[in-house]
Amino acid sequence: MTKSELIELISKDANLTKADASRVLESTINAIMKATKNEQKVTLIGFGTFTLTERKARKGRNPQTGEKIDIPASKTPKFVAGRVFKDLINEK
Repeated sequence: MTKSELIELISKDANLTKADASRVLESTINAIMKATKNEQKVTLIGFGTFTLTERKARKGRNPQTGEKIDIPASKTPKFVAGRVFKDLINEK
C-alpha cells in the first residue's frame, strides 16, 4: 500500500477530504518521528511501540573488496508490533 492509497482509505473511513486525511497522516507521522528522535517511547496500544535504539561501533567488511572497515555507532528507530496487531496477522 502506498501513502496515497493509505490517505484515500483514511479519507473514506473517517469521512474526511483527501486533503484533510493527508494533513492528519503527515501530522501523525511527524509527531511520531519527533518524539522518537527526542528518545521518547511512542506507544499506540494495540498497534505497537516506536523507540530509539543505539547501535555500538563495530568492525565490518566491505563485501566487494574484503577490506575491513570501522562502522561508527549510530541510533536507529525500532518498531515492535502490539499484541492486537500480532493477533490480527496470525489469525486463521
